[in-house]
Amino acid sequence: MSQFILEHKFGLGGVAIGNGFKQISDAEAEKTLEGAWEAGVRYYDTSPWYGLGLSERRFGHFLHNKKREDYVLSTKVGRVLKATKNVPETMWNNPAPFDYKYDYSAEAVRRSVEDSLQRLGVESIDYAFIHDLSPDHNDEYEEGTTWEDHFEVAKKGAIPELEKMKEEGLIKAWGLGVNTIEPILKTLEVAKPDVFLSAIQYSLVHHNDALERLLPAIEKSEATLINAAPFNAGLLAGQKRYNYDGKMPDDISDRYKKILKIAEKHKVNLVAASLQFSLAPKAAGTVLAGASKPEQVQENIKALEEKIPAKFWEELKSENLIEQKAEVPA
Repeated sequence: MSQFILEHKFGLGGVAIGNGFKQISDAEAEKTLEGAWEAGVRYYDTSPWYGLGLSERRFGHFLHNKKREDYVLSTKVGRVLKATKNVPETMWNNPAPFDYKYDYSAEAVRRSVEDSLQRLGVESIDYAFIHDLSPDHNDEYEEGTTWEDHFEVAKKGAIPELEKMKEEGLIKAWGLGVNTIEPILKTLEVAKPDVFLSAIQYSLVHHNDALERLLPAIEKSEATLINAAPFNAGLLAGQKRYNYDGKMPDDISDRYKKILKIAEKHKVNLVAASLQFSLAPKAAGTVLAGASKPEQVQENIKALEEKIPAKFWEELKSENLIEQKAEVPA
């Protein structure tokens, strides 16, 4: 059973702040972060990957004015950034002028954390996640390498180095930040991580595999789970977007439409249902969602407290739209 306790049930993710789905200005990013702080958000998650350093710079610009003990901050390791005039094509809209290289060695992870501390303007990080060490990135690694190859490097490099940083007080906890389940299960076999950030794996429209494999493994371990992307990167919040590549399988589209109809029938806010569903499992201590406007964060915080009728969850189960054994909010 988990021994690592997460302090906050909601966190703000940094993809949108790094120009993930559209370009936003520094001023808009600052307003979003101010709105989050005013709404009571005290957990912030970012990464060097988000906007190629842009998200970290924006988070740091806001957070360095706050007392360090007043908030929890996580970032990621696994890519090292290097300044360039030839910025690579990525998912980011007008990112910072950097190129990146995947590197899960001890030296690269140490450098990544030190670079992040400088971009953020802080002296320590709470959680450091080994980022995108996962089969869904096999097409992006150097030719001829797979996530398993990188995992072997991380096993000898990143993992012991993060343990060392924990002993030094540079970080408080470490784990993986990934969009698939296999790397989490593999890490639990070889190490004792504290916390995992699992994105797009446990939502209203997609949770079967996580129920069968991920949650039981987390419950048996001493680690805790952060469920990220509870809207599947936009779909369940009303955006015409599914996950990060945008392709929506037909079965997901059908399930979403049916869930939406039942939500309308019971007068349930689907944002509230999505957030609360992702937070419901015993293994999950936090739900993490992004925003590019202050009102989005404020709506999310309010949605976590909305009362959802039991009949809504009962109908979803009776129609086999969510799994029978899925935990639902009380």
